[in-house]
Amino acid sequence: MQSQTNYAGIDISKLFFDVAISIDGRYEHYKFSNDEAGFRSLLKLLSLDSQVVMEASGPYYLKLACYLYRNGIAVSVVNPLVIRRFCQMRMTRAKTDKKDSRMIAEYGKTEKPALWKIPEQQVITLQQMEALVLNLNKEITALSNQLESFTHSGMLIRQLEKMIRKELVHKQKRLQELTDVMEKLAEQHYAEMLANLESIPGIGKKTAMMLIVLSGGFSRFDDHRKLSSYIGICPRIFDSGTSVKGKQRICKMGMSRIRAMLYVCTWSAKSCNRSCKELYDRLIAKGKAKKQALIAVANKLLKQAFAIATQKTKYNENYSNNICF
Repeated sequence: MQSQTNYAGIDISKLFFDVAISIDGRYEHYKFSNDEAGFRSLLKLLSLDSQVVMEASGPYYLKLACYLYRNGIAVSVVNPLVIRRFCQMRMTRAKTDKKDSRMIAEYGKTEKPALWKIPEQQVITLQQMEALVLNLNKEITALSNQLESFTHSGMLIRQLEKMIRKELVHKQKRLQELTDVMEKLAEQHYAEMLANLESIPGIGKKTAMMLIVLSGGFSRFDDHRKLSSYIGICPRIFDSGTSVKGKQRICKMGMSRIRAMLYVCTWSAKSCNRSCKELYDRLIAKGKAKKQALIAVANKLLKQAFAIATQKTKYNENYSNNICF
């Protein structure tokens, strides 16, 4: 007879993590330091039939998740938004680390999330580089806006303007260097996948690389719908009975940068990608708004990218139906 899985919920932060473990039908709560000593203390409380569930809380979960995985403990890493929605469904109002860890354990027991495995090193490195790229872009935008504001004031002295422009050039140079390193790393490990993705009309090299980074080489998601939801371009409809009516919008719970890149790709795809063009023309003929049609095209591109990457083939519009385009 197969033993029952014993779920443990972990709410983790930079310095500590709270653990809720079900023992004899009730939850026991523990608090440990987020370091090797805390990891060893937790491991003593777990058995081989335990499954630990934790949120993907920035970088803080990764070291503990890797430690448990290497010691034979089943681990699930869940999007924090999913846990938040689960708590809302349970009408949970209290917000404490102790309560959160228990709700995470309850989520594991109820939903039985998929098991996590350690990402490959190049995936982690590319994701860390992408985080740096995002921060640099924000800094460049903020500095550019500040320069424009100072210039319009009419009171900007030449010395300060030179300092700001010099800093802008420095940040832009760092951004280009980091982007070049990312491209080389992606080509080193995902050369075939990059080439296949770039064969899709409308998708360029930067978008292809970004999709590989976010999806862990298209290994993190079972189907294109989950990837679409993660990125945040899945449609969300406000329509309930006769009293609640609204426009169809995208669910902006994902990453703004990749959404923007995909949206730009749609302008080319709606003309040169046959499946995307047919979809766009059909929606426009039905009276749909252009933006709504372009969002549908973005989803179509994502579906094509998922099929191309997972089936290791190049785009061919004559055989699009055979690979789920």
